[in-house]
Amino acid sequence: MINVALFSSLSERLNHIFSKLTKHGKLTELEIKGAMREVRVALLEADVNIFVAKKFIADVSEKAVGQEILKSLNPTQQVIKIVNEELCALMGSTNAKLEVADRPPTVIMMCGLQGAGKTTLCGKLAVLLKKQGKKPLLVAGDIYRPAAINQLQVVGGKAGAEVFEKGTQNPVKTAKQGVEYARSMGYDTVIIDTAGRLHIDDALMQELENIKGEVHPDEILLTVDSMTGQDAVNVADTFNKRLDVTGVILTKLDGDTRGGACLSIKAVTGKPIKFIGVGEKLTDLEPFYPDRMASRILGMGDVLSLIEKAQEAVSEEQAKKLEKKMRDASFTLEDYLDQFESLKKMGGAAEILGMMPGMSKFKIKESDLDEKRMERVKAIILSMTKREREKPEIINSSRKKRIAAGSGTSVQDVNQLLKQFEQTKTLMKQIRGGRKLPFMR
Repeated sequence: MINVALFSSLSERLNHIFSKLTKHGKLTELEIKGAMREVRVALLEADVNIFVAKKFIADVSEKAVGQEILKSLNPTQQVIKIVNEELCALMGSTNAKLEVADRPPTVIMMCGLQGAGKTTLCGKLAVLLKKQGKKPLLVAGDIYRPAAINQLQVVGGKAGAEVFEKGTQNPVKTAKQGVEYARSMGYDTVIIDTAGRLHIDDALMQELENIKGEVHPDEILLTVDSMTGQDAVNVADTFNKRLDVTGVILTKLDGDTRGGACLSIKAVTGKPIKFIGVGEKLTDLEPFYPDRMASRILGMGDVLSLIEKAQEAVSEEQAKKLEKKMRDASFTLEDYLDQFESLKKMGGAAEILGMMPGMSKFKIKESDLDEKRMERVKAIILSMTKREREKPEIINSSRKKRIAAGSGTSVQDVNQLLKQFEQTKTLMKQIRGGRKLPFMR
């Protein structure tokens, strides 16, 4: 999942800057330029490329000091709208999809430095493509890194994708044979895992150029470690100049990164970010949506991604069943447990809160969302009998002691869960009865 701290500092700074503007009824050109100077500092502190930050501020300022903004009834909202639009443009405006060959197979060449997670990404991409009904083949083209071929075979096994390998023979020859094999065996996509180096060197680039010249890939995707900041941008620029990459995959966005690479790569290379790696699992690869990321940076949330995750985690049948239980007030602890499982599938509470509009202003830290506490709740419910889950009112003091002992928790923990569950049921009754909740008044 994307770390709740990603862009949190930048988001916090931008919200603080714009909150100061809202105190003014109308904005003067001087006030707008002063705010833009602060935005520029915030971008630089987020490790955004200095030339990118400078151009971004120039573009926003040019639009923000127009007469229609200065005379607007809500000038601050107009300025935020412009910043949002320019952030989208900075990161590529729209989601850049993978190119598909007119005649199968589509050939995807993966490249990047060692340590960026390229080999694992081959497996992640295979999983994503399989979900879309594709039949991918992985080709082992890294003959230099110890156990690289074995690692790809392990990843391929977990992803359910065949791995084509020819040991330590010339990677150019292996790539060519891999594409021919895919064509003869009916694979529609080939993902070539090329060799990486600790640093960019001419030998690496020459080999990649040779592979490109031999297999004529439809996509050349560069894997970049987002945690390396501006180094990531420099790597992307160098690879692009030699290979003319078609897109970038940013990895480790689940780590503690300020996000400068995410905001700089498209502007520096002219090539879009196509995917982002948001975790260690093979399912943790997502298409990159500039508009959604811009919304999150500005504290507006990411409702579309939240809906998509909910649809993946909860089937339509499950949603209807839950809705009926809420209407009938028959919601049980068994259902409560199911909701925890759904939450886990969606990436956990931290990621979900990060997608909810307006949550950034509450400055919620990942440590505040004690995921271990959720595991304790799950353990308590699993220690109950089926009847206790359906009718928690029968849980007396002796039952509480048994449940606490069985879950490795305390009676106090059990009491807290039962109280929380009753509050949830009360909340559902209020919604069902059409009563306004306290936060709606």
